[in-house]
Amino acid sequence: MIIISDTSVITNLAAIGYLHLLPQLYNQVTIPEAVYAELVDIDPPVPGTLEIQAVSWLEVRPVLHHDWVKRLQGEAKLDLGESQAIALALEIDADLLLIDERRGRAEANRLGLKITGLLGILVEAKYRLLIVDVKPLIDSLITTSEFRVSSVLYEQILKMVDEV
Repeated sequence: MIIISDTSVITNLAAIGYLHLLPQLYNQVTIPEAVYAELVDIDPPVPGTLEIQAVSWLEVRPVLHHDWVKRLQGEAKLDLGESQAIALALEIDADLLLIDERRGRAEANRLGLKITGLLGILVEAKYRLLIVDVKPLIDSLITTSEFRVSSVLYEQILKMVDEV
């Protein structure tokens, strides 16, 4: 299974101490060079900066179709990391793109990519018995990472995992 990730999924999971869910769920995750740069070439460091430099389950790959990246940045107004993640997912026919940003998700859907975000990852982790509860992790994301989730979606997720 080929999994591509954008930056936010990695930084948010690292911020709450659950980055280990990615290799448990997907074995290997691939990120484009721009996402790697967003994670490690930033001062002050973001959550995940040190962790991802030492893991064996993360692969960094270059994007070959730079015209796709430019088009996504220009037409869809996505940042470089999101644009490269979507372009790489298209290039290598990824099975799943991990992305949270609304515009990026909309564009990935429009292009026919299968996507999930951080909340979907937490739901899957609970279904696979890798975590006990989703609610405390979402609450932690909201307080520590300024993660935004509508109250409607919050309730839907909790109902989905029987935590209401």
